[in-house]
Amino acid sequence: MTLNDAPYGTERSYNGLRLAGSLAKREGVEVKVFLVGDAAACAKAGQKVPQGYYNIQSMLSSVARRGGSIGVCGTCMDARGISESELVEGARRSSLDEWTTWSLDADKVFTF
Repeated sequence: MTLNDAPYGTERSYNGLRLAGSLAKREGVEVKVFLVGDAAACAKAGQKVPQGYYNIQSMLSSVARRGGSIGVCGTCMDARGISESELVEGARRSSLDEWTTWSLDADKVFTF
């Protein structure tokens, strides 16, 4: 799954992570989420949102806890001033090469 949008402002990343979370609950399903562009900010730890509002950090962490892989575009992180130490647990700096490999290895690719 590829997410392109910022964590807040549109619902694309929210909806993509809803689907990723649901897929991660299924037996035998391997979920890989790649965050590119403004979606790199989805993996930033320490997000605080108003009570009752969805929290992208929590949703991403839930996917990782269920065995999902979370890759964050390193170039996109650099452009936004996000260091690897600022990433939510379970997310890691990744690369175009890994994104390419994940895409080629996937049975299905969802893009949000």
